[in-house]
Amino acid sequence: MYLTLPDRFTFAQFKQITPIEPSNLVALIVERHDQRITVKRSAVAQENLRKIFESTFRLANKVGFAGMTLRDLCRDTGLSMGGLYGYIGSKDDLSAMIEDVIRFTSEAIPIWFSAQSSALKRLDSTLRGHIFISELLRPWFYFVFMESRTLSASQKTIARSSEMSFQDELSRLFVEAGLTDIPNAQLRAAHCMALIQDWYVKRWKYQQQQVSVDTFADSVCRLALLNLDALQDA
Repeated sequence: MYLTLPDRFTFAQFKQITPIEPSNLVALIVERHDQRITVKRSAVAQENLRKIFESTFRLANKVGFAGMTLRDLCRDTGLSMGGLYGYIGSKDDLSAMIEDVIRFTSEAIPIWFSAQSSALKRLDSTLRGHIFISELLRPWFYFVFMESRTLSASQKTIARSSEMSFQDELSRLFVEAGLTDIPNAQLRAAHCMALIQDWYVKRWKYQQQQVSVDTFADSVCRLALLNLDALQDA
């Protein structure tokens, strides 16, 4: 699907129409992991999964995902061990679900803005979309970044592939916008990814400076698009 938003749209405008946001995220997970989740009463499953993910993020921030046990998760959620097994069979299942949310979202963002009328607009919108979705789903993005070292080898490969896929998409958009030096386009895309990660990992820096998500997005886009309009006109 395509999203129709004004040029240089704001976080508030994005929130009004984004198809992925916290209130429907658990329903998406139930749909995508139907074979893994044995509890089939949708309302019950969604509420318990919400508790499981919230507890996972809380415990991971406190003791680290590697140090968290399923018994810790049972105590924090109020679910029995048997009840927990209705949703996940192991911590690997849990981390795979969380990683899948980020991968699915990262794949969707470029598609949302692929109908924009120019490469510059597609690039600007894709960057804003990624920043704004990471704001909406910050615990999920933060978890995958911070806990990637504890993932299984196969999940690490998938997570790295997902990040590189989005970075490659940014690089392609830079080339379309006129930056025909491909290594330079790849490097600029990598810089953009690092800036966005800094936003959701080191939030304290921006809170101290009272930087809003809109101000941050404007700044990243200005840096990313620097001189590209001249290249398109050349």
